[in-house]
Amino acid sequence: MAAFLTKFTRIPLRDISKAADSLFPELNAEAKALAAQFTTLSNRLNEQESLVTLNNNLRTRTFIVGHTPAKVDLDVFAKVLPVAHQWKLAEEYAQFRHILRWADLVQNTLVEVPEEEQLKVDLEKEVPREIKEKKKPAKEGQAKDAPKEAAKGAPKEAAKDAPKGKKPLSEEDKKASAEAAKAKKAAKAKAKAEQQAKQAAAAVPPNPGMIDLRVGFIQKAVKHPDADSLYMSTIDMGDEEGPRTVCSGLVKYIPLEDMQERYVVCVANLKPVSMRGVKSTAMVLCASNETTVEFVNPPAGSKAGDKIFFEGYNATPEKQLNPKKKIWEAVQPGFSTTENFEVTYTEEGKAPAKLVNEKGELCKNSTIVKAEVK
Repeated sequence: MAAFLTKFTRIPLRDISKAADSLFPELNAEAKALAAQFTTLSNRLNEQESLVTLNNNLRTRTFIVGHTPAKVDLDVFAKVLPVAHQWKLAEEYAQFRHILRWADLVQNTLVEVPEEEQLKVDLEKEVPREIKEKKKPAKEGQAKDAPKEAAKGAPKEAAKDAPKGKKPLSEEDKKASAEAAKAKKAAKAKAKAEQQAKQAAAAVPPNPGMIDLRVGFIQKAVKHPDADSLYMSTIDMGDEEGPRTVCSGLVKYIPLEDMQERYVVCVANLKPVSMRGVKSTAMVLCASNETTVEFVNPPAGSKAGDKIFFEGYNATPEKQLNPKKKIWEAVQPGFSTTENFEVTYTEEGKAPAKLVNEKGELCKNSTIVKAEVK
């Protein structure tokens, strides 16, 4: 179970209803029946009896159907959370201690809960001792001998493990507690690693290696039906999902016939934007001055999807540039062209880096020197 939870990506609380059963290990018939029972019961958590039933079920189980998480844990957790927030008294804490232990595990391993909505569960908190069942008083004549007989039959291990005044844990209880602790530790380690990765990424200043530059092939371009200045192109960039739709404001600068069946360089990880009702999912890289705009051309023999990068910045690009971080805005002003029409990136204090493919072949524009490239 710990291995599964380490790889599991927590589901945001608001998206629980969208989560699929296939995210979890397949359940057997008995577990499916148990899941169905508690899915139904979760609609009646305003009733004390339903909460008691859930708590008793979790007494010997790490999760609702056993020691393996399932979709039912997400569904029930979403309905337990607002109810548990109302528990303030020590008696309530004690009565539903198993629900609270399970809820704390779920919010640390399966569900991403906003900090202000998280349950603040103190698993070390001292609460009244749990009493499962009252024993009948011994009959007269047996009372004196009962303690002695009980002492003779009590295993030494149980006496050793049991805290003074408390009933010893069963093997199932011990196993469930150990599994829960192990899973929670693994989840916290995963969360810590993710946080460290985010912090490391945030510490890196914006640079061209974060931008996903690729060769694209324009399969077809037409005029945008609702914008006179825009072309609407279908461009193959090597994505498994197929070609993308890209809107470009090039009508005044490049004839429609020059937009057909040609290779270009594309910026593939900008956030998609809607342009007059059409979602544009990339940008075509062009060189320009005050009067002229022309394509940046990939090396001869390029194929759709080939990686393009500036020398010295061959890194794994961001999956999608975060507009709030202004990475494109910070880097793009350094793009230009030389007297030989080579596209370069210049960072202050460093020599210009040329735009190349994996073979080191250059990307060039056609006629403009010292052009703005974007």
